[in-house]
Amino acid sequence: MVQVKLDRIDLKILRDLQDNGRMTNVELAKRVGISPPPCLRRVRTLEQTDCIRGYHADINPTALGFGVTVFANVGLHSQAESDLVAFEALVQSWPEVRECHMLAGETDFLIKIVAPDWDRYQKFLTSRLTPAPNVSVVKSALAIRTGTHRPGVPIDVEGSSAA
Repeated sequence: MVQVKLDRIDLKILRDLQDNGRMTNVELAKRVGISPPPCLRRVRTLEQTDCIRGYHADINPTALGFGVTVFANVGLHSQAESDLVAFEALVQSWPEVRECHMLAGETDFLIKIVAPDWDRYQKFLTSRLTPAPNVSVVKSALAIRTGTHRPGVPIDVEGSSAA
């Protein structure tokens, strides 16, 4: 991905939209100190350059009956690129998997899985994840609670002349 040159206004736009993606363009323009038409043009440019990948609602998992969150460290038999890509594609097809990160070190992947309860996670583990092609080891860690949940990245508008 090409590094995009961002000025202070772009960074303010990104910071404010990251905090509240439902903000109107008029409100966003007012907050960043420009008029609405150039603000909208900047937002569209940030979307086209993939600085903004999308917009979504932050859903409370327990409100929808997903009371269990598990982080699974997955090791593969083979780390050939084709095998890594195949595993990522398979994991992407499982709706229970909410995140998948390829890692450097002992573990090949860290995946975040949600389930209604521990029994449903165990069923997912034994029927899908453990028997998946190329999987050699799975180590599960049950999340007790989430102390911090901050999607996105820290955007320092004041300390940055431009990214």
